[in-house]
Amino acid sequence: MAENTDSIPGMNLNYSKPKIPNNSPNPEEEKKKFEKTKKEIEKLKAFALKKFRYILAFGILPPQSIPKFIEEEEAPKESKDSVHIQLIVPDEKSKEIPKIKQELIKEIEKSKEKVWVHVFTPSEIWEICMDQKFELSSAIAMSYPLYDKGILGALRVSEIHKSLVLQKFEKYVVSYVIGGSLIRGDAVKTSDVDVFVIINDTDVKRMPRRELLERLRGIIYQYVAEATQIAGVKNRLEPQIYLLTDFWDAVKDAHPVMFTFIRDGVPIYDRGTFMPWKALLRMGKLKPSPEAIDMFMSMGDGVISRSKKTLLSEVFTNIFWGVTTPAQAIVMLNGRPPQNAKKELVSEFKKEFLDKNMIEKKYVDFLEKVVKTWAEYEHEKIKEISGSEIDKLLKQTEEFIGRLKELRKEIEKKFQEKTVQQVYDDVMDLLKNILGKKSPESLVQEFEKKYVKESKFTNQHLRILKDIIRTKKEFKKEKADAHKIDRVRKDADILLKDLTEFIQRKELVQLSKGKMILKTKDKKIEIVNAGGKTFLFDGNKIKKVSEKIEETDLPEFEKALGEQKEKEDVEVNSKVFDILKKEYGNFEIVF
Repeated sequence: MAENTDSIPGMNLNYSKPKIPNNSPNPEEEKKKFEKTKKEIEKLKAFALKKFRYILAFGILPPQSIPKFIEEEEAPKESKDSVHIQLIVPDEKSKEIPKIKQELIKEIEKSKEKVWVHVFTPSEIWEICMDQKFELSSAIAMSYPLYDKGILGALRVSEIHKSLVLQKFEKYVVSYVIGGSLIRGDAVKTSDVDVFVIINDTDVKRMPRRELLERLRGIIYQYVAEATQIAGVKNRLEPQIYLLTDFWDAVKDAHPVMFTFIRDGVPIYDRGTFMPWKALLRMGKLKPSPEAIDMFMSMGDGVISRSKKTLLSEVFTNIFWGVTTPAQAIVMLNGRPPQNAKKELVSEFKKEFLDKNMIEKKYVDFLEKVVKTWAEYEHEKIKEISGSEIDKLLKQTEEFIGRLKELRKEIEKKFQEKTVQQVYDDVMDLLKNILGKKSPESLVQEFEKKYVKESKFTNQHLRILKDIIRTKKEFKKEKADAHKIDRVRKDADILLKDLTEFIQRKELVQLSKGKMILKTKDKKIEIVNAGGKTFLFDGNKIKKVSEKIEETDLPEFEKALGEQKEKEDVEVNSKVFDILKKEYGNFEIVF
């Protein structure tokens, strides 16, 4: 198979020592230099593994990938002639990364070799994939492994298999996504590697879609053995292939596998399909349809009459699905994706409802009993069941389903209340940023007088604002129905969007000199220094930094901006950064 490796685009799978060019002035000298560098890197590896026993992998990045790392500012330009090594450490050791680099740099300085060190956590590698920097993730996967607990091998076999698949029929593949133990961070050298391949069948005309799926599936599975042999690993690749249309239908039907795949999967190839799904799910926009929830809930209806007429196998089947499926529907209604009924449902149900005092413990215990009994039945530990035990199970099932229906009403009311309050608070916060801290009545009056009548906003904006306030009052009196709340929520999106854009546009031209971006682990925050004060723009809120971080409003910010002299140098007190670090943790300043 070795002759095929050179034909895989962008990949050099030959890990033997580099060839010395024929025109080299002194081949023997170059060879000695290479052997010396290799020896020093082996020493460096031994030192690192002894010093930091938790290291997951240690490898050398492919030389041809270095320009891309420099281009993406993952390494400085002066490192272009260096050997780039990478270490992968567990996520929980991310705070140790500066210490690791410092210790390795000391060792490198002793050897006087030109070596550059990269240290990644699995989460940082997944973030690179999420950002669609696939050339970087490919280089990490294809690094020469000097030490590996399993993560590099799993990445490598996935990367090679992906390249073989794309080389054969790239135009049909919309996403190639990795998941399972590799993403959870507990992959070992013998772990199965779960990958998902989504095939675009929307423009198939020459053959039935099923025939296309079977043909592509056959080829994709053929490449598994070839990829494993090239990668030289023991990991077993487990590809799952879906047609795009089938996949989307499964999402709409709230199939737990699809929601888990979107939630946890990481793309190593994507043509603008998977990441939008992931973003929509994270935003709460990718939700099961009301019909799907009703369908899940309805699975419990009639379970008692059916179970009394069935034999042992049918009793357990009906009770298991009749209990776990409505339970999944309630979890989904509470804002969580569907869970695996045998592994995750009980713990998620307990966390969402028992821990929040929304349901009694006996119902969680019953759900756990049903799941455990089903597992014992599947493993043939239960051969028979008495009529009295069946009657007891059926009675408990009836009570459980009845309690879930009550819980559904409670959850729907809670979410309506949360929606109304959230919409109201978001709108009022934005108005306070524009008009200052005033009563709701004053905010409405000034908004109408200063902005609507002066045509900065429309009468529609004013109507939406008054509807939001009116709906909040009606909800407290239990006069607002679900339909009206949903209409107000949709209208509020228009007002929130336009208010936010107005704030962002308002007199921000002057900010370039005193503006910085604070990049934390999970978001970016604008920092503006004006009039000797430091302000933060965190989402829709304006905050200021003094001895601590506190909320402020747009008028105070505008006043400070007006006090800022045009040519005055902007100075930031070092205490400000200490306060920011205390609030947000480690961060990076981007000018």
